[in-house]
Amino acid sequence: MTRTNYTLVTEFILLGLADTLELQLILFLLFFVIYTLTVWGNVGMILLIRSDSRLHTPMYFFLANLSFVDVCYSSTITPKMLVDLLSEKKTISFAGCFLQMYFFIALATTECLLFGLMAYDRYVAICNPLLYPVVMSRTVCLKMAAGAFTAGLLNSMVNTSYMSRLPFCGSNVIHHFFCDSPPLFKLSCSDTHLNESIVSTFAGVTLVGTLIVILASYSYILFSIFRMHSGEGRHKAFSTCASHLAAVILFYSTITYTYLRPTSSYSLGQDKVASVFYTVVIPMLNPLIYSLRNKDVKKALWDVMTRKRIPSFQ
Repeated sequence: MTRTNYTLVTEFILLGLADTLELQLILFLLFFVIYTLTVWGNVGMILLIRSDSRLHTPMYFFLANLSFVDVCYSSTITPKMLVDLLSEKKTISFAGCFLQMYFFIALATTECLLFGLMAYDRYVAICNPLLYPVVMSRTVCLKMAAGAFTAGLLNSMVNTSYMSRLPFCGSNVIHHFFCDSPPLFKLSCSDTHLNESIVSTFAGVTLVGTLIVILASYSYILFSIFRMHSGEGRHKAFSTCASHLAAVILFYSTITYTYLRPTSSYSLGQDKVASVFYTVVIPMLNPLIYSLRNKDVKKALWDVMTRKRIPSFQ
């Protein structure tokens, strides 16, 4: 076999979201505000949960982990995007590109698994309340959360290692605002069908698997709610679960659209819009969804704001 000499790519150029300076400035201000709200909202949620003993339950433990993941998840993408919106040279090194991809996949996987764990937690709390303290003990919750983070890191390690081995020897222009697998596949000068199948399989197992857990959990929850005799109990159960379902629908609808549809239907503009939602907007919305629809969180926040309680981090 003859081997062709290639000039290997050592860095990539991210085209970003806008072509004109005016639009770049508008997007910079918009996403800077969103990122600031994301960090403050999620960090505030973590501190609030830790400071108020009434929130020291499995549900809020997983919510604190979700907030932590959202801060890291958004910080993997948004700061670089903000810098690029104000820069003429929007480059990222080869190593930096795949490092960004590694953390993005790891945190996105962990977020999916946390959504599944939160659904299971609600299922046990509503359908098996007597067993709840045993099934969802502190030790069990810690192991579940550790498992979610470990699975995310391992899944990302497999995906990123396969992606980084692809030869990139032609154009180094990524038609996106961060290093993601679909646009990178288009830059490779080799057959990427195997790699695309691996990425799709891992994404499918994660998304479909956790979605099955969520749908199964909420199916049982709905049956249990309809059997409740107390109207107040039904309302409380619906209120608790509605916020989780809202967050799940927003996240899964956009990320599934990107990674579980055929490669032939890949659309640059539509993928960018979907990616903005699940990488930038949704991490900001999660703490708002859970706080605005949750009486316990609103009560704890009101107590802190009115200085009725002095936060204790012990």
